[in-house]
Amino acid sequence: MESEPMLTGSINRGSVDYGSRHNSRSDAESPVTRPASYSGSEQEHDGDLYIQQAVVFIEDAIQYRSINHKVDSGSLRLYRWYYSRICQWGLGLTIAVILALAFVEKPSSITHTSDPRFRPAAWEPPCGLTEAIELVCLLIFITDVAVKSHLIGWEEFCTNKWLIGYVLVIAASVVDWTITVSMLCNETIRVRRLLRPFFLLQNSSLMKKTLKCIKRTLPEIASVILLLALHLCLFTMVGMLIFPKSEEPEKNGEWQAYFRNLPQALSSLLVLLTTANNPDVMVPAYSLNRGYALFFILFSVCGTYILMNLLTAIIYNQFRGYLLMSVKTSVIRRRLGIRAAFEVLCCQVQGHSIDSEGHVGKVRVDTVLEVMSRVQMKSYYRQAVVTAARQFSAGFMDGEAFQRLFDELDKDRIKEHPPNPQYSSPFLQWIQNTCSHYYLTVVGNVVALANVICICTVLVLDSEKTVSQRDDYYMEVINCAFILYYLLEMVLKLIAFGWRGYLSYKNNIFDGVFTVLLLVLQIAIVATYKIPYQASSPAQRGVMSLWEMVRLANMLIVFRFLRIIPEIKLMALVASTLVDLVKNLRAFAGILVVVYYVYAVIGIWLFHGAIRPPGSPSTVSNSSTENRTSNYTMECGSYEQLEYWPNNFDDFASSLVLLYDVMVVNNWQVFMDAYSRYTTEWSKVYFVSWWLTSSVMWVNLFVALILENFTYKWDKSHALSVSDVERMRYETTVQRMFREHIQEPTQEELLVQLQHHPHLHLTR
Repeated sequence: MESEPMLTGSINRGSVDYGSRHNSRSDAESPVTRPASYSGSEQEHDGDLYIQQAVVFIEDAIQYRSINHKVDSGSLRLYRWYYSRICQWGLGLTIAVILALAFVEKPSSITHTSDPRFRPAAWEPPCGLTEAIELVCLLIFITDVAVKSHLIGWEEFCTNKWLIGYVLVIAASVVDWTITVSMLCNETIRVRRLLRPFFLLQNSSLMKKTLKCIKRTLPEIASVILLLALHLCLFTMVGMLIFPKSEEPEKNGEWQAYFRNLPQALSSLLVLLTTANNPDVMVPAYSLNRGYALFFILFSVCGTYILMNLLTAIIYNQFRGYLLMSVKTSVIRRRLGIRAAFEVLCCQVQGHSIDSEGHVGKVRVDTVLEVMSRVQMKSYYRQAVVTAARQFSAGFMDGEAFQRLFDELDKDRIKEHPPNPQYSSPFLQWIQNTCSHYYLTVVGNVVALANVICICTVLVLDSEKTVSQRDDYYMEVINCAFILYYLLEMVLKLIAFGWRGYLSYKNNIFDGVFTVLLLVLQIAIVATYKIPYQASSPAQRGVMSLWEMVRLANMLIVFRFLRIIPEIKLMALVASTLVDLVKNLRAFAGILVVVYYVYAVIGIWLFHGAIRPPGSPSTVSNSSTENRTSNYTMECGSYEQLEYWPNNFDDFASSLVLLYDVMVVNNWQVFMDAYSRYTTEWSKVYFVSWWLTSSVMWVNLFVALILENFTYKWDKSHALSVSDVERMRYETTVQRMFREHIQEPTQEELLVQLQHHPHLHLTR
């Protein structure tokens, strides 16, 4: 419990009126009041407590956090410290470290290649090194859960399933860690590896919401998955009837390769559903009779183009609905935090005003400004809120006005560029007027395009030449001329806009960085090889040869050509959409990381060392050499013939790459076939489940969210010019994407929820 009194002394929360207004006179005649004044330090102490509470509630609202935590001064200080940038970055770093241990732990991924034919012996950490690091991480997690439990109280902790799961996962990890240490790191399976992704999930509220939405979406798509399974089974049986074993061996190609038995026929059509083995799967039958193509075409049209796309649409629609519900909860949290801040500020004695019903209904503007000076938020939005608050000339504002102040958080940020410098020289004024024109950028883009075309032309002409046969001198002279123009363009823009104005454009920063790098590289080339370059001189005088330095300059020039993206509206929107996905949709990618991590760990458990190339020592010394040798085949299109040896489950890093290859579904049947031959047919269950999870479920969902994000930004900017798009800094979050579809909560609903706050007791 709090060591200091709340906003009131002892209050019966069930009987308190939280600001709802009634016409009944009895309410006005007998209001619940508090002492009208305090003396000395007690008044100052309570006033500062209210300020602290309001500050924390506003910070909760900005971050969409729950306000159901303790609100005494000691707990508030601990709460702000816990959610400070240093602590949260430290916790995130701890999660990253404990997840990264899988790359170092046995089997270690610290080798330059994953190909078992050329892979050297991996460095294995000594027993106790990774365990000590993991113990430190677990101790930090124990501290984390202890602080969280203290801040929300025991009753809230008992109802929080994520925190209870947090405790159980930590306990299981500690037990498994103890077993590892007691066995001197010789255990074969570490169960806690499978539990580590939970630490990443529980640390992100949006990840929790996304996972909850995915869980609720699964039953909704079960009917389509069942229909897809029926479609697959039906065509499998029809295919086995159409392609039976014949007495004529030359007609058994389709049966032998794809329909020999039920599991083989089922897996062949499942792969065809992803188009990975098309048209290979129908070539043997199609070569005998062109009519057989109708079977495979009908299967693909019904399954791939109808049912799979229908499944994508249902996944998107159902998930979007549940995500909308979760986002609504986040919006309510923001509104509730702002309303709670207003309520606690109303409880201050100094400067409060009481309405006709005896309710404190307004707060002082000076108090609001003091609160905003303490709130940790982006300076742009702080300035916007402060500016809006100072417009209240009466010195007071009511609850609705206080709520409207923070609507600034949902507005687009307009970036204002600094004014151009004023020159007295007519020559500098002429340069400024000329170089600040948009046509200079157009000319610069044309010159950059010409430079790229020159590079492409030289690459085409020299494509058949070796490095020693190429004449790098002419390419160097061409690049030198273009780089001098880039430098001139940058200097002219600096004169026109000033250095602050020049740096206020992201495009100029991008352009300037590459220009400086190219200039430094050009100076290094001239200093090393001189101009003109003599063909008879040595090909390499320094760390890099002339060809390597010219090649590096060419790569920088090609990347610099990306400067045209902000100049084309559609390309600018696409690029900004990608940036927003990286910044604001990290929760969705985070869950994919969790799924990758879990499947990679399970894959190592199931298939570590299952496939060995012929002649490897581990294969020769194995008692089952004959069985493994019989699995080795050079059949066209097989794992061995394609030399897919680097794609394996021998360590964590290579497991991630193999899972990615299966997610892309190009030739994923090769991996499924190889592991079914080297292990068991049941291994196909692992690969099919991964395909359903990653390619069918997650990739389709991620594509749908990309479309949602792009559509949102396009609708907001379709009437804007290119320069307006550049000035508009969209803070596109998931909450803002769905904001227009969410109904705002009423003040009465917010007050009712405040009434059930476990630690905040208000009197009005």
